[in-house]
Amino acid sequence: MEGLVQCSANYMPLTPISFLQRAAFVYGDKLSIIYGDDVRFSWRETHERCIKLASSFVINLGISYGDIIVVLAPNIPALYELHFGVPMAGAVLTALNTKLDATMLASLLEQLEAKIDQTPSSFAKDLSPSILNYNDLIVMGQADFETIWPSSELDPISVNYTSGSTGIPKGAVYSHRAAYLNSLATIFRFDMNQMPVFLWTVDMFRCNGWCFPWVMAALGGTNVCIRNVSAKIIYDSIYLHKVSHFCGAPKILNTIVEAQVGDLRPLEFSVDITVAGALPPVKVLMHVTELGFNLRHGYGMTEVLGPAIVTPWKPNTESTTPEARNLEDFDVKDPNTMKSVPFDGKTIGEIMFKGNTLMSGYLKNPKVTQEAFRGGWYRTGDLAIRQPDGYIKMKDRAKDIIHYNGEAISTLEVEAVLLSHPKVLETAVVGKLDKYLGEVPCAFVKLKEGCGASAEELIKFCGEWLPNHMVPKSVVFGDLPVNSTGKVQKFILRKKANAINGVVL
Repeated sequence: MEGLVQCSANYMPLTPISFLQRAAFVYGDKLSIIYGDDVRFSWRETHERCIKLASSFVINLGISYGDIIVVLAPNIPALYELHFGVPMAGAVLTALNTKLDATMLASLLEQLEAKIDQTPSSFAKDLSPSILNYNDLIVMGQADFETIWPSSELDPISVNYTSGSTGIPKGAVYSHRAAYLNSLATIFRFDMNQMPVFLWTVDMFRCNGWCFPWVMAALGGTNVCIRNVSAKIIYDSIYLHKVSHFCGAPKILNTIVEAQVGDLRPLEFSVDITVAGALPPVKVLMHVTELGFNLRHGYGMTEVLGPAIVTPWKPNTESTTPEARNLEDFDVKDPNTMKSVPFDGKTIGEIMFKGNTLMSGYLKNPKVTQEAFRGGWYRTGDLAIRQPDGYIKMKDRAKDIIHYNGEAISTLEVEAVLLSHPKVLETAVVGKLDKYLGEVPCAFVKLKEGCGASAEELIKFCGEWLPNHMVPKSVVFGDLPVNSTGKVQKFILRKKANAINGVVL
């Protein structure tokens, strides 16, 4: 069309670091960060610190555009600031799981080829044996440093590693554009208003804290940073700082309901909790809502920048809402024909996504990237059915589903029943090969401390809630194998189940 032009006046690459610049101007004197009893920063101060941090990266440490900076830190203010300071220097942030073992950490660092590795108390530049204190690095920075904006909004802003439940974690690369759009979508998805107070119970190393570092700058809210999570800290933070939102793995719900009487404080206002992952028993969920919390359940993964679908939890609901507000489309498809499954509540397909808020690909792994995006959709590997009303119901991971005599058994459904038993603390169900039936369910169970139970007791309990073919045929007691990120390694359990002579009842 004649007369149109794209120039610096009408086009700037989308990037979430722009949220901080706006926050400093619009919310300047409002609290941005609270940490312990002494640390308080305003948005203007946070912006200045991040500018100086970016300056030191470039001028003092010689960081170039596109270099990777690796961080290993808990949810402290430094890690929050690095979500802005690193990309403002033109670099790429990688926040690693603080529970990684030395072998895995070394492997990931080798893959990343990072220019700087940062720990909570120091920076270590590989070109020099010197060690710099984090705050000294900020002091060394220049306040008039010009932010280095991305040359393209599709350039990387971060690398986030998957949990590695089936092997070596994969590095999902996020673009400035995807992070920007997902941050805006998160505001609507989590129903957040201006200037919320966010308690950092979700790890910032998980999908960049579900993009909340950038969300909070966009809204001019207050970040309450904490190193450890406990019921006392949660309730005290709500009381002292008027926390409005916090998130995390479902185990945080157990933390809340198991709080000591002395740690409980009555809620004086609405507090939202969002969890992502397999939910605990309904009685736990009911207890949380009875305490006055608004509970939401999210579904997502590292590759889609965290929870892509979030829905309020209500009693007697098992479905996941189909409304993915940030994604152009998602579907449950036959992975071979790529046709959508019928809304019949029984045909199993694979959950797939497409849209502007997906990863760009896996770092240094083009073959796996191409496979993940095969057919023009991101293939999650999660199996589900579509209900007549359009809702989807998660069944299992494709690699975990049990194939029993022509029927598909969801290990998640069997695990949910076992977890409702009062003596069961943790459980994982896998398929055990059977020469007549293909596979049968085998349950691995860790009992609560001081509790005793027999295999027969748990099998009978399952029989009261499940059809016969879904009832575990054998039960093995003991600790569950987990990787350095805390994920149960079912591939190990499958090998173990098929290496022992479990009693088939």
